[in-house]
Amino acid sequence: MKDKQNKNEWLKTLAFVVVITVAIRTFLFTPVSVDGASMEPTLHNREKIIVSKTINWIGEIHRGDIVIIKDSEEKVNYVKRVIGLPGETIEMENDHLRINGKEIDETYLTEAKKFTSQHGTKLTEDFGPIAIPDDHYFVMGDNRPNSMDSRGVAPFSLGFISEKQIIGKSKFVIFPLQNIRMTY
Repeated sequence: MKDKQNKNEWLKTLAFVVVITVAIRTFLFTPVSVDGASMEPTLHNREKIIVSKTINWIGEIHRGDIVIIKDSEEKVNYVKRVIGLPGETIEMENDHLRINGKEIDETYLTEAKKFTSQHGTKLTEDFGPIAIPDDHYFVMGDNRPNSMDSRGVAPFSLGFISEKQIIGKSKFVIFPLQNIRMTY
């Protein structure tokens, strides 16, 4: 009798752990694999990141956030950085980002800009001004020459990203273990 009671308690505990794990992955956090080099040097191919999914009900999306985007047509996820917010006008000229006419410092690109300026190349081709529609975002990869993002025309571009396409924000790298760090 006691063995059966212990077994039932153990099964209840296991069921509780499974329910909590599913709830956490569904509503709070989920692991995502980085696929490709479009976010180099910030994120690397095959790194595993933890994504906060709370933006859908308690969070907000800000410029500079690294977000995971669900592409409904291809059933894949993209990892990109939010550059422009709904209703803004964005343009790029000589590697200088301007939002609504004001220059924005992209500190996360400091090393990449040093490299390109030393080699007489641009990190980002000029574009714009482009008006971002309401309820949409303009995203780009940190590895600008090798990123499919909001620049350009489909199918070679993601275009503007609706809030519904954003799964969550990257919080930190968890794998490989020697690369554990916060993401910005």
